[in-house]
Amino acid sequence: MTTPAQPPTEDRASPTPGGRARRRLRRRRDRRGVALVMVLGAITVLTVFLTELQEETSTELSAALADRDALRAEYYARSAVNLSRMLIAAEPSVSAALAPMLSMLKLGNIQVPVWRFTDLFLGPFNAQLVEPGAAPPAEGSAAAGKNLGLTGGGRFELKIVDEDSKININRASDDVGGIESQLGVAAQLLSLMSPAQYNPLFEERDGDGQFSDRTTICSALVDWVDPGDQMFSCDPSPNAPSSTGAEDNFYQTIGLTYQRKNAMFDSLDEVRLVRGMNDDFWATFVDPGGGDPDKRVLTVWGSPKQKFNVTAASPQALLALTCSTSFVDTAATPLCNDPNQMTAFLTVLSLVQSMTGGIIFPTTRDYVDTLTQKSGSRSFIASMLGPQLKAMGVEPVTFKPNATRSLGNKTSFLSIYADGIVPGNKRETRVRIHAVLDLSGAGKLGQTQTNSSSSGSGSGGGGSAAGVSGPGGNCAGVPPTDYEKCIRSNPAGTIVYYRME
Repeated sequence: MTTPAQPPTEDRASPTPGGRARRRLRRRRDRRGVALVMVLGAITVLTVFLTELQEETSTELSAALADRDALRAEYYARSAVNLSRMLIAAEPSVSAALAPMLSMLKLGNIQVPVWRFTDLFLGPFNAQLVEPGAAPPAEGSAAAGKNLGLTGGGRFELKIVDEDSKININRASDDVGGIESQLGVAAQLLSLMSPAQYNPLFEERDGDGQFSDRTTICSALVDWVDPGDQMFSCDPSPNAPSSTGAEDNFYQTIGLTYQRKNAMFDSLDEVRLVRGMNDDFWATFVDPGGGDPDKRVLTVWGSPKQKFNVTAASPQALLALTCSTSFVDTAATPLCNDPNQMTAFLTVLSLVQSMTGGIIFPTTRDYVDTLTQKSGSRSFIASMLGPQLKAMGVEPVTFKPNATRSLGNKTSFLSIYADGIVPGNKRETRVRIHAVLDLSGAGKLGQTQTNSSSSGSGSGGGGSAAGVSGPGGNCAGVPPTDYEKCIRSNPAGTIVYYRME
């Protein structure tokens, strides 16, 4: 049996040149696009790597720039605080220089509030005074001074506020002020909340979901700082219950994890912890200016023995003070019951305050003579404001005997609000420092204080007085009984509260 003939096929192993060429062509055709795929893959890997590297470096650079700007802004704010203390230390010298002129205006011995004019006094130390490439400043001008102005485009904003011109809630602590201080604070708080336009605030649920009237919230504020176990009631009526203050277990009853503090407030923000506090109450009575510390009515800084400063008080604080039961018979005082007279009072005093840079009554006599509308008053301010209030329909006020003895025209506690600002490309870095200064016991510039105690004894009195270093000096080695006096002798005041935001 024969095998059929097969068609001739090309031998794959044929060494002929044509076969090798066809095989190379076939292999080249199978590998076509491999290089392109490799190039594209390499480009993709490099793109991802470079993107991640750029994002990481950009993040690190932004963080470094933010830290740098924050540090610059912090030191701009620190500089503003130090400059403020320098200005405050110079106040006694300024007041002494202006005393003859103030005496001619029958303003008496007053404390000139130089801190109200920080832009005028501290402006040369703020932003750079001469722009690069500008003409040189005239000789003798502030811009011609050396080492003045901030370089680098930054600046600071500064405001100094008198704390003694506000209602100090901490005076209600019976450890420092006694029951009279508690009653005085309670009367001022009730007077502040008494106008009828505030009724809706006390007819709805408060911040804790409860219904709290005026006396309940007032009692809770006083009871928070009162260290005693006995509850305090702000209700002045003769049939008032023995207590409406917050019980120790009330805060746990409504789901809070703390009790009343039984000690003074450490900061104004702590007031938010008291029962009944909500945003509406805060914006109405605590911070009505929406962040403007000049318009705040309440404070927690000050000495219980310090008198209320009528010179720099806001019109709302003066109205609350005037209409408190410790000052007047509120039922017989039309100003405390007539909304039209209240509005006229606030309008006139706000206008005066805006025209005088914040000063309303330079002395307590100006305040009393203006409100009583005393005829023939020697007070320059009362002779103008009294008739103006009368023309606006405000009737005279009759004060209780010795009611105004708690008033004064000087301050010992000042709040410094210093903002350091550094502008950027797409953002602005801002750091705020809030410092509270205690000026009680502060000496004058250049004054040296000495200790009254003796280091020796004898019939001849030969003991030498132990020296206490003067303001700004070193208090090392000072006896413990005089150490606080030495610290407080600093003419720039003692910082009792410091917070950075």
